[in-house]
Amino acid sequence: MHPSPANATATATADARRERLARKRAGAKMGWFIHALVYVCVNAGLALVAWQGGRTWHVYPLAGWGLGLAIHGLAVWLSAGGTGLYERLLQSERDKLQARGE
Repeated sequence: MHPSPANATATATADARRERLARKRAGAKMGWFIHALVYVCVNAGLALVAWQGGRTWHVYPLAGWGLGLAIHGLAVWLSAGGTGLYERLLQSERDKLQARGE
């Protein structure tokens, strides 16, 4: 038995969508890893400069940037579990429009 052309097209479309979503999520995770690596390197350098001067000013950029990194991580890692918030909201809007016949 051969799949019908309609089923083959639907499967190809679903596969393409899955591939785009996987690439988007992998890119977001890679972006976070790069962000974390730059955070560690820059803040290690700032700590060395601050400690040579006998000061502890480096904790301020460390804390501020750390908060930003944490928020970035939450956005990346929580949205990657199952379907992300954006995907759920998008589907909800699609469902509402379809129910109203728009």
